[in-house]
This record gives sequence, structure tokens and C-alpha cells, in this order.
Amino acid sequence: MKKLLTLLFIALITCSLQAQTEKDAKMVRAIFDEALERGESYEMLRYLTKTIGGRLAGSPQAAAAVEWTRQKMMALGFDTVYLQPVMVPHWVRGEKEIGRIVNSKKMGSLEVKVTSLGNAVGTGPGGTVAEVVEVKDFQELAALGEAGVKGKIVFFNRPMDPKLIDTFGAYSGASSQRGSGPSEAAKYGAIGVVVRSLSSFQDDVLHTGSTNYALNIPKIPAVAITTNDADMLSGLLQDDPGLQFYFETSAQMLPDVLSYNVVGEIKGTEFPDEIIAVGGHLDSWDLSEGAHDDGAGCMQSIEVLRLFKAMNYQPKRTLRAVMFMNEENGLRGGREYAALAEQNNEKHIAAMESDRGGFLPIGFGISGTTAQQNQLFGWKELFEPFGIYQFKRGGGGADISPLRTQNVPLIGYIPDSQRYFKYHHTPIDNFEAVNQRELEMGAAAMASIIYLIDQYGL
Repeated sequence: MKKLLTLLFIALITCSLQAQTEKDAKMVRAIFDEALERGESYEMLRYLTKTIGGRLAGSPQAAAAVEWTRQKMMALGFDTVYLQPVMVPHWVRGEKEIGRIVNSKKMGSLEVKVTSLGNAVGTGPGGTVAEVVEVKDFQELAALGEAGVKGKIVFFNRPMDPKLIDTFGAYSGASSQRGSGPSEAAKYGAIGVVVRSLSSFQDDVLHTGSTNYALNIPKIPAVAITTNDADMLSGLLQDDPGLQFYFETSAQMLPDVLSYNVVGEIKGTEFPDEIIAVGGHLDSWDLSEGAHDDGAGCMQSIEVLRLFKAMNYQPKRTLRAVMFMNEENGLRGGREYAALAEQNNEKHIAAMESDRGGFLPIGFGISGTTAQQNQLFGWKELFEPFGIYQFKRGGGGADISPLRTQNVPLIGYIPDSQRYFKYHHTPIDNFEAVNQRELEMGAAAMASIIYLIDQYGL
């Protein structure tokens, strides 16, 4: 009899789990249907990029984006929409960006496209001209020392590793030369830096991005050149070690200005004090419209909440869409958001970020406890019908990373990354580079994960 009761109990549990899985699968399908038939993320992205444009922190365009996203979330009927004040850096590129190889033995003087690294100082009206010394990494730089570097322009020429399938891993492996290279070179007396654009492609497209000057080390001007020009410069240096390079830039850092994170919420019906946040960064570089980086992630995050409103879904927990300000050259918005969350004793049960472009969704990564990771992995079968199969340990994003100290599980939305570093930080990251269906698929995938967390916690 006892054995029979045990078997009946197991059968009941099994039936209950099957019914629950069927209910969840039906809801996930409905979310995708709503997004693909009546999605609004693409048209929202069109307005953000085409009407407002590039949104460097501290710029008038960034201020316009703050006001527009605030009004948009209010118009969509979110329960609460508010601004979080944050002081942000105000770096301006200036009008002058000129580069030239000077009197090479093979090609004579040759104009080269350059763009200032974000936060970099300018050269001033006289420009910077000097012999060039090429290095791949900081070890080669240190080996040259002051004797080989002082008074010269250091050319960092380490490509992103094309063998790595994970292009973000390749980016991480090459990004230190841009982020720390100017200060590392200045330690040995360099007067300027040229950096190979961080790109997965051989082309004539410039990639900017932040540099971070170290304290108590002279700030020297720094520019990026294209991957094609980097290869050309490297080849010329092989035959002409005394080759000189000239560049002139007018970038400067102005005093900090007031900006805002923009936050929209749908209040939870059962656990309103438990928050599930989803967001992207509203700022972008000034070279383009900032469509993939990160207009796409912002509009997907707003779309997540819009989808639930359109479907009349009443969440158990509070859902929050966050437009973070100043990810690109300061992370001020992400840090301020986390500081306010701690100050206000907010309880985030999860935070998700979309900042890898508006490409086809393939999965999610999660940083949290093993139990939390396993719970997310348990939902994988619900996503496989949509071609979403990559669920991995480790994830998050720059803007939500400050929440890590509050033990918040961090989830990174993962789209296919193979094309991302063609557009990242470039003049071609415009609306036309984003595929509508892929963008809407991503918003649906994000909303589906948030629905499951809302239903079952994490």
C-alpha cells in the first residue's frame, strides 16, 4: 500500500510538472507571437537613431534621448517612470582629426584616417609628429623601455584573435592596448599613441572607444586607425624603422554635466518589493547613430515591458526597464543605479542586460549561485524551438555589474556575435545595420526569461 501511494504521488508530481511546462511553453510562444506580429522595438529604434542620433554622454543628443525615453515609457502606460540624476563626463571630440604617414621610403607622405580614442586629450593645433615604434603588447613595450620609446609615438598593433569563436573573448584579449595603452606608453616617455582598431574584420572602418588615463602619469594624445591601415603601417615600418607619423586632434574633456538614468516600472501584484531589472545603455559614441551599441538593447528592454502590457500580463514581481547613462566612457549610470538600490534597500532578484547588439538571439549567460544557474538551465528546452540553445555559466553586463556586490544574479542576453565587431564603436553603427526580425526575436527571448523569473523566482 505504501509503495502504491508513493507511485501515485510521483505520478501526480509528474503530471503537475508536465502541465506547468505546457503552460510555460504556451506563454513563451505567445510572447514570441506578440513580438513578431506587433512588435514596436524596431520603430522605437528608428526614432532613437534617425531623429536623435548619436548620444555621447553630456551631449544635447543624450539629453534628448533621456527625455524621449521618459515620455515613451509614460505613453506606453508603465505604472511609474522616473529619472535618476547622475553626473557624467563631458568629453568632446572636436573638429580636427588628421593623420599622415610622413615621407616613407616606399610611398612618400600618405594621408591616413584617424579618430580620437574616447576621453583622450587632443594634440593641440600643432599636432604630434615623431618616429613610430610598433609593439604588440605591454611586455614588448617594457622591453623597449625608455631608451626605445621616449619622444616617439607608440603603435599598438595587436589584432583580435580570429581563431576565437567567441568574438567578445577576442575583443577582451585585445582591448587593453586601447584602454591602458596610452598611459603605459607615457610611462616610458612616449608623446603619442596609435592603436589598431578593435575589429574582427579587415576593412577601412575606424573604431573608437575609451582610454583610461592612470593617475600621476602624463596624458598623451591617442588615436585609432583602421585594420587595413594598421597592416600597411606595420609593413612600412619593416623597411623603414625611422618612419614618422603625424596626427592632429582637438579632443578635450570639459567639466562634468548632469544627466539621468531613465527608469520605467510595472508594479508586481504579489511581491512588489522584489525587482527584476532589464536594461541597456542609452549613451553611445558620437561617430554614428549607436544602433547596435546600444540603442538596440535599450529598445528591447522597453519592449519587454510593453509586451507584457500588450498581453495584459500582470507580473507577480516588479519589472523595471532601465536606460543607463554613460556606459561608454565612465559607467557612471550603472554605478549610481547600484548605489541607489543599496541606499534604498531595494531587493533585486535578478538583473538582465542587453549590450551585444540587435542580432539573432542564441542564449543567455548567468552569474549567480550554482542553484540559480541550474534553474535557468532548466528552462532551456522552452527556448530550443526558437533556435535559442546557449545557456552558460557566467554572464551579466557592464551596467549591471555594480549590483554584483549586492548578490544579485546577473544575466547577459547573448545574440550571435560574429558581425558585432564590424559595427562596434564605428561610423557605420546605424539603423540600417539592424535587422527587424532579429531585434524582435531578441526582445521576445528576453521577455520570456523575465516571465519565467517572475513566475518562479530565481
